[in-house]
Amino acid sequence: MEIEYPEDLKYLDSHEYVRFDGGIATIGVSAFALDQLGDVVFLELPEIGDAIEVGETLGTIESVKAVEDLYPPVSGTVVERNETAIDAPETLAEDPYGEGWLIKVKVDDPEDELADALTAKEYRASVEGLEES
Repeated sequence: MEIEYPEDLKYLDSHEYVRFDGGIATIGVSAFALDQLGDVVFLELPEIGDAIEVGETLGTIESVKAVEDLYPPVSGTVVERNETAIDAPETLAEDPYGEGWLIKVKVDDPEDELADALTAKEYRASVEGLEES
């Protein structure tokens, strides 16, 4: 299966992605990371109204292989969370960049937030380099 790296997203080294729509950021997990994790069995996400900060964990994703912390690429307030993904976490892998998002965040300062984020091309080079090792 060909792994997608949509150009309209920014990525973190920890495999989260962010898509901006005005002042709202949609955060999810990359297709590459989901492919590496295998079957996702549990997802823990913040509540609506929770504040999240870059550098702190926002929740966890658990697969049959591992439990991984999730990190926000932006700081802000959670305005929506994907209840479908919480109830059926296996759906993340089916459409990671569409219906498989995790949370939506009202961003404090969009311009400053993504200083360390990678473009699709940079992220692809990073993870495909990891695959070969």
